[in-house]
Amino acid sequence: MTRRSLPPAAEEDAIVPGRRRSITETEQAVQERLGGFELQREQMAAVANIHRAAAAVRQHLENSVLRPHDLTWTGFVVLWVLWIWGEAETWSVAEEAGISKGTLTGIARTLESRHLVARTPHPDDGRRVLLSLTPEGEELMERLFPAFNAEEAFVATPLSAEDCLRLANGLRAIVAQLEEHGEERRRQLLDGRDLAPRRSGRRSRQ
Repeated sequence: MTRRSLPPAAEEDAIVPGRRRSITETEQAVQERLGGFELQREQMAAVANIHRAAAAVRQHLENSVLRPHDLTWTGFVVLWVLWIWGEAETWSVAEEAGISKGTLTGIARTLESRHLVARTPHPDDGRRVLLSLTPEGEELMERLFPAFNAEEAFVATPLSAEDCLRLANGLRAIVAQLEEHGEERRRQLLDGRDLAPRRSGRRSRQ
């Protein structure tokens, strides 16, 4: 049985394995699905495109700059935090990197095995751990970051310097909104209840 040919327009819109849908296609699909809802569409578009832009930027920087150095995005962020702030406790590094302490433990061990990060006991409490860059880690960041920044500039090519500043200020305002009012908002939505612990996916013991 032969496959019936699709009209040209339908062929363009057909799902092709391995092809990622464009922003226009995604926005059209969202409009078709949500057309009957009363929504704040401008805000929805802003937040949705923050997500999409963040994912696209991360993927580009990982593939163009980090992968040749055998670094993941999260591994690079940990190196960046230590490069900027210097030696710090694991809880502080995890908080700055936006990851859990459990995730940091695995990343720190990998970076330590590559002699990029050093782990030392806290002088006042041996149960606490300090992380710092090794000389090799410092040297890597000094070589790597100019290339990373060059790709940041490539990503922002469609924007003027003034556009970049306006975008940065708008994103800072969103971060500030969440830092200042996010916890209060979450408690309102939960009627004052504490947030339930995140499920680990493990089965509970009988």
